[in-house]
Amino acid sequence: MNPHAPLIIDVAGLRLSAMDRQRLAHPLVGGVILFGRNWHDRAQLTALCRQIKSVRRDLLIAVDHEGGRVQRFRTDGFTHVPPMAALGAMWMAGNGDGQSAMEAMNAATAAGYVLGTELRACGVDLTFAPVLDLDYGESSVIGDRAFARDPRVVTALAQAAMHGLRQAGMANCGKHFPGHGFVQADSHHAIPVDRRSLKAILAEDAAPYRWLSASLSAVMPAHVIYPRVDTRPAGFSSRWLQDVLRQRLGFTGAVFSDDLSMAAARQIEGRQVGFSEAALAALGAGADMVLLCNQSVVDGGAPIDQAIDDLARAVVQGQWVPSPASEERRQALLPAGGALGWDELMVSARYMQALSLLPA
Repeated sequence: MNPHAPLIIDVAGLRLSAMDRQRLAHPLVGGVILFGRNWHDRAQLTALCRQIKSVRRDLLIAVDHEGGRVQRFRTDGFTHVPPMAALGAMWMAGNGDGQSAMEAMNAATAAGYVLGTELRACGVDLTFAPVLDLDYGESSVIGDRAFARDPRVVTALAQAAMHGLRQAGMANCGKHFPGHGFVQADSHHAIPVDRRSLKAILAEDAAPYRWLSASLSAVMPAHVIYPRVDTRPAGFSSRWLQDVLRQRLGFTGAVFSDDLSMAAARQIEGRQVGFSEAALAALGAGADMVLLCNQSVVDGGAPIDQAIDDLARAVVQGQWVPSPASEERRQALLPAGGALGWDELMVSARYMQALSLLPA
């Protein structure tokens, strides 16, 4: 086992280049996040995942594949799973009565199972789902990615979806802690600011993280500043990640940073910082893994190489100490067993039943 492999990086194309292999073999790299540019069809995706695992079996292969508008693979047999808001609508179809709620939870389990089994059949280990944000009707970047406005409904449906993912042999990642739904700004472009008190956030947006603390495999914090709690965005804040998430809410799983390539994500106390400083800040605050996305296509991947070199230098100089506990949490996200192949999955009674339960 590596002492700690915190970097989750991307690759440029449909297959690995020699440089991709060299980067993935580095002991500080713990995984790959895939994007639409890494997709042509199922055969190609499966071959790419095999190539990645041929470099190191313990590399984590991840993707943002939630259903709805955030789904990287949509053709060649992949089911277009409805947005999670459709499950919330099912819950409310009977004004939240017992029957509609139970039907929605069953459908949420089916959605998690379909998402998980299709990805696992192609060799993907983890999807960054479910979204635990509340739908206040304010955030365009969240919108129908959220199950509902009520944290109790969000918790119940997320629990069911995570159960479906586990049935597929896949871990989960709740996002975006402690909550992104209250703010309008899109953190891809500007740093959102949520001026509510800690008490208000814990009572509403962060409640699902408390109620799911025994179920969540991983958590991704929001690129949002909550100035009444800390001047730093949640992903760079030890107050949020250690004092609140780990100690107060009791979370023991893995913590991922959100994508550090987003310009707005690298603002720390009013100062724009580089990838390496942002990565070190996130790790210092309590993150186990940091995502550096969409950089393999920039200057031949130079930003990734720089981040690897800077992190290695930080280890040598004692600026950052690798964490065996963080590495254990990363390793725990890897699937423990095998998965059904695609052809076998397509004729599986369990899979076909799950498809029939998805909302239109």
